[in-house]
Amino acid sequence: MKKFINAPEAFVDEMLEGILIAHPGELTHAAGDKRCIIRKNLEDKVTLMSGGGSGHLPLFMGYVGEGMLDGCAVGGVFQSPSPNQILEVTKAINSGKGVLYVYGNYSGDIMNFEMATEFANMENIRTVHVLGADDVASAPKGEENKRRGVAGIFYVFKTAGACAEEGANLDEVKRVAEKAAANVRTIGVALSPCVIPEVGKATFSIGEDEMELGMGIHGEPGISRTKLKPVDAVVSEMLDRILGDISIGRDDEISVLINGLGATPKEELYVAFRKVSAILTEKGARVFHPYIGEYATSMEMAGFSLSLFKLDDELKRLLAKPAKTPFFEQRQL
Repeated sequence: MKKFINAPEAFVDEMLEGILIAHPGELTHAAGDKRCIIRKNLEDKVTLMSGGGSGHLPLFMGYVGEGMLDGCAVGGVFQSPSPNQILEVTKAINSGKGVLYVYGNYSGDIMNFEMATEFANMENIRTVHVLGADDVASAPKGEENKRRGVAGIFYVFKTAGACAEEGANLDEVKRVAEKAAANVRTIGVALSPCVIPEVGKATFSIGEDEMELGMGIHGEPGISRTKLKPVDAVVSEMLDRILGDISIGRDDEISVLINGLGATPKEELYVAFRKVSAILTEKGARVFHPYIGEYATSMEMAGFSLSLFKLDDELKRLLAKPAKTPFFEQRQL
């Protein structure tokens, strides 16, 4: 293992300490716990929080800020935060108008967020849940409830966060989050594994000339392993999987997210986007706004994911709203 770290067991806390020192005007923490990240200058509105394991920056805590999340509970690398940490963030961000939990469809996260809701009920704090489950490779159509939450959850944070900023009530913010989650699909492809600091070895092995389609962001097995193909062929296969799962036709507006998994140059992501745009244009669909870069990583894994977000007038308006966090900034589109 070759990493710029100190003791592996200190990695997460030292990373968070660095982020808090770097962004003192935007972020702070609750209950004396650096893993309970909250937004500075909280507003009197419905609030949103997420939570999940470290190792995915800017997901999850990187989206705490104006127009997106108000708090995030941070777990160890690829580990869920505890129910108590989730509760502490909930209490810190609650303005009395309720808290929306948005997190990935993983058993540990579900269990701990549900336990946190039980604790929040005792504090008279209303919480509601929306799961990100956008990975089409992890379960077939008709079994969407079994799908993993991956990079597409970014769109849920963005649209639901904008809705809350407009002053909507908790039920309305939840409705928008659910609609966003239902209209995003993602698939990934990996070229190399990553190394969890406390484990000290690669999460899986793959040949130098191989790629794995459908690999999860924790190294979960994909749906096929083949020899490396030209990126146009890879993108075509990825889009075939997504377009077979969600109906996209002429004049539909789509936002595209090309997400690097940690070790893929941005130049390569733009080559991939070029092919995505060409295929969608040929189908008569229109790309409203592409997001190209690192939005949900897997430590130093090489590869990328492709997300399509099907828009209607409401989702387009909310996606276009400004947002500002330490890791993401958007002006009004």
